[in-house]
Amino acid sequence: MEIKNVPNWVLTLDEEDLEFIKRFVLNSGSLKEIAKVYDVSYPTVRIRLDRLIQKVTLNDAVDNENFVKFIKGLSIDDRISIEDAKLIIEKYKQEKGDR
Repeated sequence: MEIKNVPNWVLTLDEEDLEFIKRFVLNSGSLKEIAKVYDVSYPTVRIRLDRLIQKVTLNDAVDNENFVKFIKGLSIDDRISIEDAKLIIEKYKQEKGDR
């Protein structure tokens, strides 16, 4: 994958976050196994994963924040259905990825 195609949320992660993701994948997503690898408790690993999820979500949202907010707002105001909002947002993300 070329660097220009790497999503911005990936580029915002530090080495420690990337290493955590790598270990998470190599351990088939088992938080118990990750806790053993890091020699910490399960709740500690869960907190770390939750923080990483928040970081990714935040950075991913920045990329398409205005349009997605607009569509979500329409859904919240019952101007479009939640299903339609999801379809529009997904289509937007697909087209944005093609560029």
